[in-house]
Amino acid sequence: MIDVAALRALRSVATRGTLARAADDLGFTASAVSQQIKRLERQVGVPVLAQAGRGVVLTPAGQALVDSAPDVFQALERCAEAARSVADGAPSGVLRVAAFSTAIRGLLAPAIAKLRTRCPDLTIHVTELDPDQALRGVDAGTADLALVHDADGLPAQLPPSTTQRHLHTDIGDVVMSRTHPLSRQEAPLTKEDLVGHAWVTSPPGTVCHQWFRRLAPEDPEVRHLVDDFATQLTLVESGDVLALIPRLARPPLGDGLVARQLRTPPKREVYVAWRRSADASPAIRAVVSAL
Repeated sequence: MIDVAALRALRSVATRGTLARAADDLGFTASAVSQQIKRLERQVGVPVLAQAGRGVVLTPAGQALVDSAPDVFQALERCAEAARSVADGAPSGVLRVAAFSTAIRGLLAPAIAKLRTRCPDLTIHVTELDPDQALRGVDAGTADLALVHDADGLPAQLPPSTTQRHLHTDIGDVVMSRTHPLSRQEAPLTKEDLVGHAWVTSPPGTVCHQWFRRLAPEDPEVRHLVDDFATQLTLVESGDVLALIPRLARPPLGDGLVARQLRTPPKREVYVAWRRSADASPAIRAVVSAL
């Protein structure tokens, strides 16, 4: 009988390219993944990996196993979820959710609060991961649900094993001190309104920095580069900088701050994704419903 964990390890090596990267995705050491692969080779009686320089490649037998693996995993998961769904239909056990930080704050935490009363036998474990890592976790079986957003207008690349549902449209607003000149403007702000004002913004490489570069006038004055939104708001309270902050990421504003809408606001779409083979899971249905 083939060890399912070992088969999952082989599939992760095939997807990620090295034992070390597969180990990161699976939460093991590279040595542990290597031992799983060796166990799989003993079970099938043929090599499944071959050395290629400093890395490894799949043998034809290994490729055949990887090609068959999704059917195996999905069949096993459907069996388990069918049993759970006919038992009493009540969500229970542990559900592992991988999500980006602002989705945890704005969507997942409120849903967990609802579920604590509705589903007392269900426990949610949350791990903060970027969308691509979260989707790999669901595909690899190390997470059950992923909360992801599109990448600057491009939808996240779903693995074939997963399905998704749209949850939310997140919008960015400009936050400023109540003493700032723009705070007195009631109409939505335009790009021209923002000329001549200083900013605190997220570092380059982040979605929010991409939003900022499209929104800001030419050669904007960026005084601070800060990744944490709560820290950005603390700097905004000084009264001389603006911040562009997604609504999901925004903690309650103090009395000294105000958010102003933009005429053409930046947006990102947020989705929840799970394995198709877990469609019948009472736990997944409950969490998706709460979200």
